[in-house]
Amino acid sequence: MSQSDSRRSFLAAGVGAAAWAVTPAFAQSQDLTGLTLKKASELLRSKGTSPVDLTEACLKRIDKYNPDVNAFITVTRESALATAREMEAEARRGRWRGPLHGIPIAIKDNIDTAGVRTTGASELFKDRIPNEDAEVIRMLKGAGAIVLGKLNLHEFAYGPSAAVSYFGPVHNPWALERISGGSSGGSAAAIAAGLCFGTLGTDTGGSIRIPSSHCGTVGLMPSYGRVSNRGVIPMAWTLDHVGPICKTVQDAALILGIIAGYDELDPTTVNAPVPDYGRAFKMQVSKLRLGLPRAGFFDGLDPEYAKAMETAIDTLRKLTASVADVRLPPAVGPQTIWGPETYAYHAKWLTESPEKYQTATRVQMIQTNNIVKQEVYAEARRQVDLVRREIKKTFTTVDLLITPTMKGPPATIAATLNPPVPNPQAKGGGRGNPGGGNINSPGAFDVYGLPAITVPCGFTNSGLPIGLQISGAPFAETSMLALAHAYEQATEWHNKRPKLGGL
Repeated sequence: MSQSDSRRSFLAAGVGAAAWAVTPAFAQSQDLTGLTLKKASELLRSKGTSPVDLTEACLKRIDKYNPDVNAFITVTRESALATAREMEAEARRGRWRGPLHGIPIAIKDNIDTAGVRTTGASELFKDRIPNEDAEVIRMLKGAGAIVLGKLNLHEFAYGPSAAVSYFGPVHNPWALERISGGSSGGSAAAIAAGLCFGTLGTDTGGSIRIPSSHCGTVGLMPSYGRVSNRGVIPMAWTLDHVGPICKTVQDAALILGIIAGYDELDPTTVNAPVPDYGRAFKMQVSKLRLGLPRAGFFDGLDPEYAKAMETAIDTLRKLTASVADVRLPPAVGPQTIWGPETYAYHAKWLTESPEKYQTATRVQMIQTNNIVKQEVYAEARRQVDLVRREIKKTFTTVDLLITPTMKGPPATIAATLNPPVPNPQAKGGGRGNPGGGNINSPGAFDVYGLPAITVPCGFTNSGLPIGLQISGAPFAETSMLALAHAYEQATEWHNKRPKLGGL
């Protein structure tokens, strides 16, 4: 048994059991889907609801709102209800697996699920059914989570909009005509719309944090090597991360605590102890030193985003020991890495079945690979290793870094799918797609390999969410979570839910 498995078994054994004789009055009278993951878990423990109640509530809401949001590609209704009944029966027998026992979640559809199709949002894989679960899915199922289905994304995670998908664009619950952000757009939209209690996304150039910023959710990218990528359709092996998207920081920490750990079959993971992330919420943040890397990260901010950031920084000043400007080492453009690495994975299919890719994806995969010459990629790959060492020096003078998650609001779906002729002097959305904002800011943290979390920090005058990013030293997720939670508790942004589109 691995170290992480032993830790989870110990936690599960130490938690008391619950049982349900009848459907509790709370479940009959309240909208269960409005609960956070943590509160839903606590309600299960106190017998105030049941796994079946939670699952049925989510499925009912999916039926009602997914046609508008298009967050789900596949809904595994029958297997979810079967698992819910199983988790309920286990609790009656005195077995409780931990805080995710009986909690309905959903999974980005580039993460393998045994017996359930994993499409990458592409026609190429529309009928692909894996035989094995990805390592993170194995861990979540072992912890008692109930998988409701698979979530829409930007095709093969190769873009920041989640509008380019064989299964149609994901719609932002705050404004249905706008993109959710990508590539994990379905994951963020599902949380914002209250369709499940937690999700998994992937992040190679900002793909957890971009949609979380645009949808007003919490998105956590762990340190590179903290979470296994085995069983995930790769975009770029050097930069790929798996992490949670949830309603609150505590919810994200609960999922991270399950999926974090060394995987001896995944060479990207690091054999380092996994802390109890729950300790983050007992930490005092008053001694933390914050760094603001203004150069490159605060440039070109939309005025409403700039105002929200300054207000957020003022709040953080009151919570922590100090706030000072810092300069980060330059990071190679992530596209220099993901261009050749993505092409290497897709080359066979791009040659044999090019028509099964969305046009924008196919063209961009080929063009990006052609632009990045072999020697350029080789040098960039070396620079990634060097900068991941160099960035550690930053944390000798500060404990955490504060940046905007995105630089501007999400574009409309129409503008994203029908972009104007590129203006070489304009600041674009990255990956050749006008996603709203500059992908270089979140993408740099994939190159650095640092953990990063985005939390809501405001809204535009038109009611669109704005995200604040907090990043820490490698494997310093605990202090990052502590400050993110402290900021969350000092503000009300995370309590807002979308009303647009009838939600």
